[in-house]
Amino acid sequence: MAIASNGPHGHLNGKVGNLVFYMLNGQPVVRLIGRKGKPSKLQLANYQEMAVTTKLLSNMGGFIKLGYGLQARGTVHNAHNLATSYHKKQALTGEYPNIRIDYNKVKLSQGVMPETADLKISKVSGGLEITWNPKNDAELKDNDSVMVMICCPETGKDQEYLNIARRSEGKCFIPMYEQVLNQQLEPYISFISADGERVSDSVYLGNLNGTVKNEVEKQQEEKYVQVKTRFDQVESSYSSQVIANYGERPKNKAFKYLEKEYETLKKQLEHLPGKPG
Repeated sequence: MAIASNGPHGHLNGKVGNLVFYMLNGQPVVRLIGRKGKPSKLQLANYQEMAVTTKLLSNMGGFIKLGYGLQARGTVHNAHNLATSYHKKQALTGEYPNIRIDYNKVKLSQGVMPETADLKISKVSGGLEITWNPKNDAELKDNDSVMVMICCPETGKDQEYLNIARRSEGKCFIPMYEQVLNQQLEPYISFISADGERVSDSVYLGNLNGTVKNEVEKQQEEKYVQVKTRFDQVESSYSSQVIANYGERPKNKAFKYLEKEYETLKKQLEHLPGKPG
């Protein structure tokens, strides 16, 4: 049952049939509920896009709050909504079921502060060192704070550093164990004013240590190897029987089954993803 708190012409609050009425950030919202049918490929792709995006942002709560909070002011959205919308639309690549993050397009903050010059990152003993031009002017201040985000796709143990240095320092150091330092790393940096009223767009500092295959790619490779192994066995038997029959295809039922499997596997390998190299 829904309740009309503001009279017959006001917004309902509750359930009417298969509709649910509620307030979200001060705005009246209605959504449909009920059983879902079998999802289409487009729906499955949408589900995976949301899952991949959610996983990317799952360890970035503080960074996203600062990086998108200014945009969210005065709107019905929050910082996480805006970040989710951007990355789902702009920072994904590939097709279902192999949708993944394009780290070059990730934006963990968006604002009006100009980009800082001469940003560089390097691996040093015991961690990472990031450097930049510490100059200040009317728009870039000495006391601007430095925010760094290190994404670790292999382990999912991303690290956010929300006030790791001041602009005036011109560099910062992030300590890391050797094992972490040598895995795939995707680093980002942003600058935010001391009063939190201005923020820069985040800058992608570039991939470190290359990329690793995701779970879907690993499964595809394993499947390809299994099919290829079986095909090699069947092809060897197929060829040897043709050779033994002086180049002619044997007419017996066993060979017909073998030939059918040979043709099926051959066609399957032509279109199967996961081929090495």
